[in-house]
Amino acid sequence: MRWGICHIYSSYNDTIIHITDVTGTETVAIASGGQMVKADRLESSPTAAMMAAKKAAEVALDKGLQGIHVRVRAPGGQNGPTNPGPGAQAAVRALSRMGLRIGLIEDVTPIPHGGCRKKGGKRGRRV
Repeated sequence: MRWGICHIYSSYNDTIIHITDVTGTETVAIASGGQMVKADRLESSPTAAMMAAKKAAEVALDKGLQGIHVRVRAPGGQNGPTNPGPGAQAAVRALSRMGLRIGLIEDVTPIPHGGCRKKGGKRGRRV
């Protein structure tokens, strides 16, 4: 059985689905929510994510992948939100519905430890 890795980057502005081989170096398929819909506000929607996942899964199945490990990533880092956008769950569901076996699902959101100073000044963001 041939396995691959599906990297799902899900923010509040877009959802990007990138399927690679197990090493993560060779791209098998790539699709995003922005390629599926015309309106900018719909790029991150679960519908667009589902369509993108379907398209990527079709290409992956054609190239002989049968199972995938899923890595979900939110923007994270210094100022980004650490929880993934609305498209992440829909994308995973669409991938399994296409007939790909799903192995591990892990969260690979970047988390800062120390690093640069946060924005907002000495007294923080005053609301």
